[in-house]
Amino acid sequence: MAGGFSVHIFVPSGNPEGLRVVQKSNWTGQGLVFPRALFSEARLRPEMEGVGVYVLWDAANSLEPLPTAYVGQSDGVLTRLSQHFAGKEFWTQAVVFTSKDKGFNKAHAQYVESRLIDLARAAKRCNLENGNAPQPPHLSEADIADSEAFLADILQCLPMVGVGFFEVSRIATDPSDDLLLKSKGIQARGTDRPEGFVVRAGSEVVSQEVPSLPSHLRELRASLLKQGLFDDSGLIWRLNQDYTFQSPSTASSVLLGRNSNGRLEWRHLHGQTLKEIQDGESILP
Repeated sequence: MAGGFSVHIFVPSGNPEGLRVVQKSNWTGQGLVFPRALFSEARLRPEMEGVGVYVLWDAANSLEPLPTAYVGQSDGVLTRLSQHFAGKEFWTQAVVFTSKDKGFNKAHAQYVESRLIDLARAAKRCNLENGNAPQPPHLSEADIADSEAFLADILQCLPMVGVGFFEVSRIATDPSDDLLLKSKGIQARGTDRPEGFVVRAGSEVVSQEVPSLPSHLRELRASLLKQGLFDDSGLIWRLNQDYTFQSPSTASSVLLGRNSNGRLEWRHLHGQTLKEIQDGESILP
């Protein structure tokens, strides 16, 4: 089990929707989170100086089935972000990670950037704007270890600021505790977790959609199919990895190709619905 840690988020302006400085216990790194509307303020912050890694994303467009994101790095983060402010229209939020000492250099940043892009593509939880997959630089064993440690701290901080699309879903619990979905000739297994509803690899997916399926669910299915989450094998598809959906209903609706109340359709092996379990109406054996 992972040990506990503390994250300190400082809000300089007093507005929780404004600039936020993120620091983690026992870490030389620091993060600066800001909305695009406050870039003129963010550019004056010391956290924008020097070598860094950054993530841009669109958190406001509810019509998109998945967030759009871009990962980058630079030995002059402020200059690069200024270019993206002028040249990239999609993003509404940004987070920049730099170091409070000189131990984090451009090669480290290139390594972390490459790893973040790989993680985002593996997780399939965002539409990645990066056109290329940069190869990590050749580093010594010690530098790789330092870069991985810096990356691990970043990955622990990102969910604190609402960024969860780098986490590859994995279910470690006993399958006997799974919830089951059986309908329209398919079977699926999953579990409700704090980060969302995680469906197990191998779960089946109805390939045909009903005409009344809402457009955002139709687009989500198409996006996940394009990203390779489903093995397309005819009338029934299969998930080829564990995958986290926003809610039980999103999960069941995507799998069934129709609107679905996941709290009623996901059931424990012994028959209790997720709603009954969550409402305390049923005690599992």
